[in-house]
Amino acid sequence: MDATGLTPEALARKLRVSKEDILAWKNGDSLPNPEASEVLEEIYQRTKNKLPGREPRVSKPYVESQFLRADSLECLKDIPDDSIDFILSDIPYGIGLESWDVLHANTNSAYMGSSAAQERSGKVFGRRHKPINGWSSADANISKEYYDWCQTWAPEWLRVLKPGGSAMVFAGRRLAHRCVSALEDTGFNYRDMLCWIRPKSVLRAQRLSMVYKKRGDLAEADRWKGWRVGNLRPSFEPIIWCFKPYAVTIADNMLDHHLGAMNVDRFKELTGSVDNILKFGFSPKEGGLHQAQKPVSLLKTLIELCTVEGQIVLDPFAGSGSTAVAAIEANRRYFGVERDPQTYTTAQERIDTLIQKRQAL
Repeated sequence: MDATGLTPEALARKLRVSKEDILAWKNGDSLPNPEASEVLEEIYQRTKNKLPGREPRVSKPYVESQFLRADSLECLKDIPDDSIDFILSDIPYGIGLESWDVLHANTNSAYMGSSAAQERSGKVFGRRHKPINGWSSADANISKEYYDWCQTWAPEWLRVLKPGGSAMVFAGRRLAHRCVSALEDTGFNYRDMLCWIRPKSVLRAQRLSMVYKKRGDLAEADRWKGWRVGNLRPSFEPIIWCFKPYAVTIADNMLDHHLGAMNVDRFKELTGSVDNILKFGFSPKEGGLHQAQKPVSLLKTLIELCTVEGQIVLDPFAGSGSTAVAAIEANRRYFGVERDPQTYTTAQERIDTLIQKRQAL
């Protein structure tokens, strides 16, 4: 007890005896039974010699690092049950960023259209993301259809994760709640919503006064000066944090699978705080590989928060491979899946280059 700091109550629970037995042993009134003596010796030696931690008590399938060009909805079916330690993915947001981000059956011609104002403003405005003549019933279904799409892959995520394993998902502000609902309805437990402060963002809201000026209504233009149509500057992106349920307690699950708790000390080293608001930008020449690219330093921080070295990180929507790169830098294995040929090639080149650099050291 002096060496470990364990109280009589804690030691009694560990040895499955009474507190009175512990006190009697300490006072020399009686001796521990052989089984208890063996456990006591192991605890003492582990404390005294700082022996390395044990392997997980529960053996699960081992998956090698790999990066595949495939459709993750099909590819994940080949991954064994309970074999993945952590899922980290920047999924499509369902907001029409590109054709791959249209996840509904809405055929409104304005959804992927543009306007004269957008053309004059260049890339700042992107696409309209709204119909020209008001919302229709089809527009109202976009949110539900996104939920349905999330449920096509969420069951496979739950199946391949080990008990206590986390899934962190970058999701758009507009439809993140639907993703959370789909994950919960599948069987995940919702832990938290993290916030990534983006290094750059633009206010895209259209000036209402300009709309009225174009109509020749100068009085209304002056009346509504300062008012805009749209949203405030999108300065943050949500990160959904869910986990696969475990059997007993997190403490037991950490012994069984080395999963469930979080490395707060390491997180603080990488972020400077223990807040759930994260501020990371891109390193020089890092960006520009994908429309939805995220900083490797951000992904590496999330990986090291939830896993230990040697564990495997899955990204079913891998894009330019940033999650795999972050996993390699954190000395974890990776399993990435990307279906677009050009994006896959970019990602594979990044991974190969990093591996070659590390092998040369």
